[in-house]
Amino acid sequence: MTMNDTITIFISRLEQKDIRVRQQPAAGLAPAHLLNVNASDWERLAQEAKEWGCRWVAAWGEDAGEELLMNTCLEKEGVYFIARTEVKRKTPMLPSHAPYFLAADRPERHIRDMLGLAFSDHPDARRWTRHQAWKDNDYPLRKDFPVSGLHTTPPQTPPDDGYHFLFAHGAGVYEIPVGPVHAGIIEPGHFRFQAVGETVLNLEERLGYVHKGIEKIAEGRDAAGLARLAGRVSGDSTVAHAWAACMAMEKAAGT
Repeated sequence: MTMNDTITIFISRLEQKDIRVRQQPAAGLAPAHLLNVNASDWERLAQEAKEWGCRWVAAWGEDAGEELLMNTCLEKEGVYFIARTEVKRKTPMLPSHAPYFLAADRPERHIRDMLGLAFSDHPDARRWTRHQAWKDNDYPLRKDFPVSGLHTTPPQTPPDDGYHFLFAHGAGVYEIPVGPVHAGIIEPGHFRFQAVGETVLNLEERLGYVHKGIEKIAEGRDAAGLARLAGRVSGDSTVAHAWAACMAMEKAAGT
């Protein structure tokens, strides 16, 4: 099956379910194909993609002024689709893709925390990235949020002791908290183990303690500046992140 066949089949399947699709040139998104859909069809898009065997790859949001844009990347047989929809800034709500794709869970929570785009039926309402550093109505990735951060931010972030980790109990069950500060070179992360003897029943992680706002300060940079910035995301992954940024830019530029 050729790439064009895959695109045609996917669009045809969506249209058969009355999911209106507007295919547009994917400027800067090549080799992916941009599919614009209505917000009212966002959940059904995920359902149909799941039934067709698509892989959920990634998601990100954008502040477009009066609207917030939601983008989801899907893959089928090596062909990539960017599904995009928009919601009004005053009513930023969409159905979640997490009930259909488990991989959507944390990216959607990150988008909600940082951009203020909420997901109506998301299975997890806990904050993921912001912790207690910002108020409920502060969204660091919106255009009106200053790059340098808010001057009203307290000098010390309040303790985040209200985060509800999964609780396990019973005979022989014990819990081991690890982090967020570690003795090695890895960055902060809290890991909560529940175990019985040598058997780990559950491991839950919480990250995002040193979120630096890379997405915001990356806007408007040239290629060399963006590659250098990507290399500073995490000290133990400098080469990997810089390399990935260069690959992404080359794909987007077709060079």
